[in-house]
Parts: sequence; C-alpha cells; structure tokens
Amino acid sequence: QVQAVESGGGLVQAGESLTLSCVITGNAFGSWAVGWIRQPPGKSREFVGAIDWSGEFADYVASVKGRFSVSRDNAKNTVYLRMNSLKPEDTAVYYCAADTSVNLIKRDLETWGQGTLVTVSS
Repeated sequence: QVQAVESGGGLVQAGESLTLSCVITGNAFGSWAVGWIRQPPGKSREFVGAIDWSGEFADYVASVKGRFSVSRDNAKNTVYLRMNSLKPEDTAVYYCAADTSVNLIKRDLETWGQGTLVTVSS
C-alpha cells in the first residue's frame, strides 16, 4: 500500500518562497511520474504540476508556470515543490501524487497523504 507524508507548509507573506517535501513509500517510486495537487479553502482539488519518471518532462497549471517547480530525489523517494513569488491565491492544502504518467496525475487527482497547508498573506 502506498503512503505519502507531505511537509514544509506554513504561513508566508506574498512574494516569499517555500519548498514542500513529500516522501512516498513504494519500491516503484523511480518509475513513477510524481507531482502535486492542491485544494484551496472551499474549492475543489486542482492539479499543480508534475514530472515524469526521468524528470525531463514537466507540466504545470498555467497559474503557477514560471513560479513553481517540481523535482525529485529517487534515492530518497522524495518529491519537492519549490514555490516562488507566492500569491494569496496559492493558499491551499497541498498534496503529493504519483502515478504511471503525468496525464494520469492530472486526470485522477489521486493522493494518499494528509497534505500540508500553505497560507499566503497579502
């Protein structure tokens, strides 16, 4: 059974940066696409960004392109989300995700962990 533990959230001011981390259990981590999903308060979940198993292909929602970056460390079964120039509308609970492809992460928005809350004040 896959498990995920997200960390790194907190309260920041607009314009600041934050890096989230997520450890995902499972021997197949190195072959999975990995990424991040978020759920703003009172809203539905949305895809944030993801990279394929090699890290060479990435996809991001338009609202975070150029500001957010997903990376991975296969030796540590860890996926990161670097968030720069944060905006109040980035406030959400952030969850990590993994699947066989980036497109499946985008389609299914499936996650396993409790998420980590990011609050951006104006």
